[in-house]
Amino acid sequence: MLSEFKGFLLKTNALALAIGVIIGAALGTVVTSLVEDIIMPPIGLALGGVDFADLKLVLREATAGDPATEVAIRWGEFLSAVITFIVIALVVWQISRILIKEDPEAEIKTCPYCKEPNAIDATKCKACASSI
Repeated sequence: MLSEFKGFLLKTNALALAIGVIIGAALGTVVTSLVEDIIMPPIGLALGGVDFADLKLVLREATAGDPATEVAIRWGEFLSAVITFIVIALVVWQISRILIKEDPEAEIKTCPYCKEPNAIDATKCKACASSI
């Protein structure tokens, strides 16, 4: 049973997917820290000392002694989450551009009769069967 499970992991992309999820979670933690601890404080300072975690639209004030009863739309936290997403998307895009190389397109021969693309070494058109 153990060898069957090992075969499953090695023959499928399950192991690569698991590694990708782990690295992705670690990358998410790093980028979240980058946004919250490095990017947002200077932006808040440039905007007059604003702390984005405190930006909210209060719908109902908290009752005395229990701040958990406050109902608010925390749009500052949402803005931080959007910026975090954008930074993560840019980092993943750059990594994929570096690591994933596309194969060059195969050369094709176009049929002079039906204009269908065919393999470069084809002698007959795959669509109309004429000699090319």
